[in-house]
Amino acid sequence: MCPPSSGRFLSRRAALQPPGANMNKDYSINLSVQQVLSLWVQGEATLKHFTEMWYWVFLWCLFSSLFVHSAVGLLMCVTLQRHKRGRLITLVLISVGFLASLGGGVITSAAVAVVYRVAGKDMAPLEALVYGVGQTALTVIISFSRILATL
Repeated sequence: MCPPSSGRFLSRRAALQPPGANMNKDYSINLSVQQVLSLWVQGEATLKHFTEMWYWVFLWCLFSSLFVHSAVGLLMCVTLQRHKRGRLITLVLISVGFLASLGGGVITSAAVAVVYRVAGKDMAPLEALVYGVGQTALTVIISFSRILATL
């Protein structure tokens, strides 16, 4: 029996593939922030790889969370400007909230990408936007509701 790295194994494997199977395939992965923000996919119009799906959903979650936390931070600074330690409290709360939503975004984006890969489906760029912004929206809704207080 030959080891998997031998030429014999590779030639057998190549013989099983149809002729021209590796030609004209685009293996590029769309991991540019500019592509994500413009919803433009290089090559075909869908995201096929797990890494692409995870990255696109995560970046939309990151940017929408950054937008929400920036708006809330500005509101807190204006509201607590006369407080003795208002700016420090604002900085600590915003940074902790953003880091918590960042950690949750990494995990939930990976879960969405795994479900799509296991199902064998491709993801449209608009779906990545909906999932990413939806994660932030659900975080805001759960944060303002009293669901966590009942647990």
